[in-house]
Amino acid sequence: MNKKSTIIDNAGPETIVIKIGGSTLGDHDTTLRDLVSLQREGYRIVVVHGGGKVISQWMEREGTLPRFIEGLRVTDQKSLEIVTAVLSGLVNKQLVAATLAIGGMAVGLSGVDGNLLQCRIVNPDLGFVGEVMRVNTDLLEQILNAGYIPMVAPVGIHSNKESDADAMLLNINGDTVTGDIARSLSASKVIFLTDVEGVKDSNGRKISFMKPRQVSMFIRSGMIKGGMIPKLEACQKALTVVPTADIIDGRVPGALLRCAQGEAMGTRIQA
Repeated sequence: MNKKSTIIDNAGPETIVIKIGGSTLGDHDTTLRDLVSLQREGYRIVVVHGGGKVISQWMEREGTLPRFIEGLRVTDQKSLEIVTAVLSGLVNKQLVAATLAIGGMAVGLSGVDGNLLQCRIVNPDLGFVGEVMRVNTDLLEQILNAGYIPMVAPVGIHSNKESDADAMLLNINGDTVTGDIARSLSASKVIFLTDVEGVKDSNGRKISFMKPRQVSMFIRSGMIKGGMIPKLEACQKALTVVPTADIIDGRVPGALLRCAQGEAMGTRIQA
């Protein structure tokens, strides 16, 4: 199949949801150029970005020690303020500005804007951390149809049903948000850019291909740990609708473009 037939079929332009990991934000020049190239080729691109490295730096300046449970950041009120400021403000706008500067068309928003990500708290041990209950896909479709890349900061909103006046912001893991958005949009692909070459087995060797049923087994066995857990769980969630999920090394020049066009770069998970 040639590239043109991959991008355009009877269902319309191909939609790809991409997670740019916070660990690679300092080295994302080729990633942004790949995004702009894909946009110009006719793909509909949605980006979810992290910012964990910058958040941790800000927390340490404030004398707060970052803490994680199974790859998810524990978020108290002080941490939530830092997360919101860094993700929705600094990192989001830097990414949008950098994309515009190289000729792309992008709009930055958080999950709070337009009620994009409606959430609830499911694990009190994590503090102000949300699980997405609903994605406002109408808002994303309007932005995509206008020719822009939505760049989403993973901060959502939780409304307490007992009090309409009691609404609060929630931190959401960026990988989790990526899986939720990909599933809600029925995307053609979901791609996670990170700072490792892919999922590795107990001997440190890259696993090139996986099935969704293997994910739970690997997590239960303890072979998968830390930040790779929410990535794989997000892949599982997305793959109920999305045909393909890839976890690739975002530090490799051109990796995103090659992966989006079909090349297996890191770990590919297919139903």
